Amino acid sequence: MTAPAAAVPSQEGHILIVDDEQGMRSFLARALAMRGYTIELAASAEEGAEKVQHADFDLVILDIALPGKAGIDWLKELKADGFAGDVILITAFADMETAIDALRAGASDFILKPFRIDQIANAIKRCTERTLLSRENYLLRRQVAESARGDDGMIGNSPAIARLRQIVQRLAPMPSTVLIQGESGVGKEVVARALHECSPRAAKPFVPVNCAAISAELIESELFGHVKGAFTGAREARNGLFHYARGGTLFLDEIGELPLALQSRLLRVLEERRVRPLGAETEIPVDVRVLAATNRDLRAEVAACRFREDLFYRLEVVTLTVPPLRERAEDVPELAAAFMNQLSRQLGLLPMLVDAEVSAHLCAHPWPGNVRELRNFIERSLLFGEFPLDSLGGAPARDAAAPRAETHPLPLEAVEKNHILAVLKHCGGNKTRAAELLGVSRKTLERKCAEWAA
Repeated sequence: MTAPAAAVPSQEGHILIVDDEQGMRSFLARALAMRGYTIELAASAEEGAEKVQHADFDLVILDIALPGKAGIDWLKELKADGFAGDVILITAFADMETAIDALRAGASDFILKPFRIDQIANAIKRCTERTLLSRENYLLRRQVAESARGDDGMIGNSPAIARLRQIVQRLAPMPSTVLIQGESGVGKEVVARALHECSPRAAKPFVPVNCAAISAELIESELFGHVKGAFTGAREARNGLFHYARGGTLFLDEIGELPLALQSRLLRVLEERRVRPLGAETEIPVDVRVLAATNRDLRAEVAACRFREDLFYRLEVVTLTVPPLRERAEDVPELAAAFMNQLSRQLGLLPMLVDAEVSAHLCAHPWPGNVRELRNFIERSLLFGEFPLDSLGGAPARDAAAPRAETHPLPLEAVEKNHILAVLKHCGGNKTRAAELLGVSRKTLERKCAEWAA
C-alpha cells in the first residue's frame, strides 16, 4: 500500500514502515503522508526486504518485534547489503542493552512505544538533515577538488556555440543518456553542467567524476560504494557516487578510461537502474541521469577491443560534439575577458586590459589545449604582470611604426625566477600543479628550484 502524499515529497521523502500491527502502520502512514512523505507499508521483515528490492527508500521505520525475522536481525542484513538510508527502530519492550544493540547494528534512532507523532517527525527531520549535510559536504569536497577544471560556462556567440546551445536546450529536459565528445580542454563538463542546469533535475546534485583520475582498483567502490569488509581496508560501509547523485546527474568524464571489467557493470546499471555495492548481496534502485564524455574515438576503441560495443551503443543515444577553440576563434576575446575577470578576483590581482593587439595575438593562436590552455595563459599573464605573447606561435607581426612604451626589463633569469616563484606561491607549493600552469615537467621545475637553493 502506498499512502498518497499531501504535498510534493522532500528530497529525502520516501519512507518504508515495517510493523506487524495494522493500526500502527495506518497511524504512521496517515500522519507522515500529511507531512509530505511518500509512504510504503510492510507487515514483516520479509515483506520489507521485498519492497527494498524494488524501490529506493530514504528511511525505514522498523519495529523490533516482528513475526519471523526480528527487526534488529533484518537491520543487520540491510546494512550488510549496502542499504544507504536511515533506519529508526521502534518497540514497546526495550532495555538499555537492546538500545545499544540497535545502534551498533546501524540504527539512526531508537524510539519507545507509545510515542507522539512529533517524536517520529523530529527523528525523521534529524535523519534528513544529517543525510543532506553529509551529501552537501561530500559534494563540496569534490567541487573544491575540481575547482581547477578551467571553465566557467558556455561563453561565446560563434555559430558553433549558438548551435550547441540550441541542442542543449532541446536535450536537457529529456532523461536520455548523452555522450559528449571533443578534444581535451574544450569544455565538455561545461556542456554537461548546462544539460543538468536546464533539466528538471537542476535542483538535485550534479556529480562529476574523472574516470581517468581514479585508480582501476578504487573506481568500482567510488562509483557503486561498498559494505564493511568488502576488501582489505574497508573498515566501514561507504556510499558511492551513484548514491550521492540520486535524483540528479552523474557525469562520467573520460569514460574511455574505464577498465573493461567495470564497463560491463556500468552497462547493467544503465539498463537496470540498480547498483550493487562491493561486497553486497542485493542491488539498490537508483534514479540518476548519466552523462558521459570522452576525447577518444570510441568507435576506434571498440574496433581495437578496448571498449565494449554494447556499452558504446548504450551511451550513444545522443552524441554532442564540442568544437575546438580554433574553429571558433571569434569567441576567444570574450573567453579571455571572462577568465581575466574570474581569475583576477580569485588571485586578488588587478585585471589587465585585453586590448585589440592582445586579442589579435590570441585569435591567431591555434590553442591546441583549447579553452583550458587559454585560461592557463590568462592566469600566467596575471601572475607575471604582462601578456607573454612571444610564447604564442603564429601571432600577427607588430606594426614597426607603432610606438612602444619605454620599459626597463629585469634580466631574463630574474624574470623567470620571479614568475616561477609566484606560480608556486599561488599553487600553495604544489609543484605538480605549478608545473602544469607553467607548461613544463615537474622534473624541470624541481631542477630550477634546486639550482636556486644551491
